[in-house]
Amino acid sequence: MSSKKNLFEELGFAKIDHHRAERCGSPEAVFCEGKTAAQAARIVQQMNKGPHNILGTRANAETFAAVKKLVPQAQYHELARLIVVRKEKLRPDPRRYILVMTAGTSDIPAAEEAALTAELMGHRVERVFDVGVAGIHRLFAQKKKIRAANVIVVAAGMEGALASVVGGLVSKPVIALPTSVGYGASFKGLAALLGMLNSCAAGVAVVNIDNGFGAGRLAAMINSMR
Repeated sequence: MSSKKNLFEELGFAKIDHHRAERCGSPEAVFCEGKTAAQAARIVQQMNKGPHNILGTRANAETFAAVKKLVPQAQYHELARLIVVRKEKLRPDPRRYILVMTAGTSDIPAAEEAALTAELMGHRVERVFDVGVAGIHRLFAQKKKIRAANVIVVAAGMEGALASVVGGLVSKPVIALPTSVGYGASFKGLAALLGMLNSCAAGVAVVNIDNGFGAGRLAAMINSMR
């Protein structure tokens, strides 16, 4: 494992950053897409020797099967495509929560990636799904929960309008998460991304298309600030 003289571990095909949690407040996550199942499993196995929770993003069933053989306590969240190994007992602050919202049901995979990421980092997360602007009365029915949240993640595809609407309702930071949901002219999330970047609501920040991990990580960092 790591020491002050050896802050990363050399595996040949990867260099595991054991110092990430001390340096950045959260351990390194394993981006599984593009890696072989064997490579991802080997990385998780070595990280499992440490004390921290482990998160593998963009993982498929084949990768999880390989990880499970080496790390039996690993769990797979198929919808979010996340591999999770829980090692730490982190107690969420019951008074402060992150709210993860979606415009539609099709946005839930990206939203769940964000929600599970924040939960693994020790935060209370509430969920409000399918409250997009096509039926905006559904959103207003959740107004009390929205305003009580400490930070909000809004996942939306199509034109990405929900982030602007939520941003105009609250005094809390809103993290806009564009998804690749939509018809041809949505350009696999580019339309939502540009719509969110051009939001007229103040206090809205935007992560990359389908980057639920990035949204959840940022939301957790904000929720940790005092």
